[in-house]
Amino acid sequence: MAAAPVTAAMEVIVRARTFPWCHAAHGARSVFGCMPTVEVIGTTARWHDRYVNQLKERLRADLTDAMRARDQVRLRTLRMALTSITNEEVSGSSVHELSDDEVLKVLTREAKKRREAADAFAAAGRADQAEAERAEGDVLAGYLPAQLSDDELAGLVQAAIAETGAAGMAGMGKVMKTVTPAVAGRAEGGRIAAEVRRQLGA
Repeated sequence: MAAAPVTAAMEVIVRARTFPWCHAAHGARSVFGCMPTVEVIGTTARWHDRYVNQLKERLRADLTDAMRARDQVRLRTLRMALTSITNEEVSGSSVHELSDDEVLKVLTREAKKRREAADAFAAAGRADQAEAERAEGDVLAGYLPAQLSDDELAGLVQAAIAETGAAGMAGMGKVMKTVTPAVAGRAEGGRIAAEVRRQLGA
């Protein structure tokens, strides 16, 4: 009996994905490298630099694990984070699914809220509430890139100033536009702006 013919249109797809939020953190499910995606179809390779939805899927999986482990801190933190992501997706004129870069911005914003709340509670002498906010912030930190040191941030700003030729307050916007993508979530906007102003003498 003759073997069944092989379909000429058959395609073999191999994808190797790695992510910009690639660092080992306590509680993280896995550690990723920092390279773009490669997709091989037949003999054709196509490279992608967009990392879509993987981070949100990881948050959902970790939420399920937290439910099983009855980890109340991680559970409530991830629930609130996913709610914030959903709210962001339905805001505006049309519903859209966030990319990993956009999810990262939401998580960065939520982590900042926890730090600010912890500081406010601590200043008011409410140590228990401050500790609860810090615990949630620690959970979120496990999904964020490692933050730049002061020297590392200063180096990136210095390079951006050299690249743009900016000088004084008038050049601040140009430097911010150049340095922000290079920082890629590894420092808050206020911290970046402060360093840019310092170096420009603005």
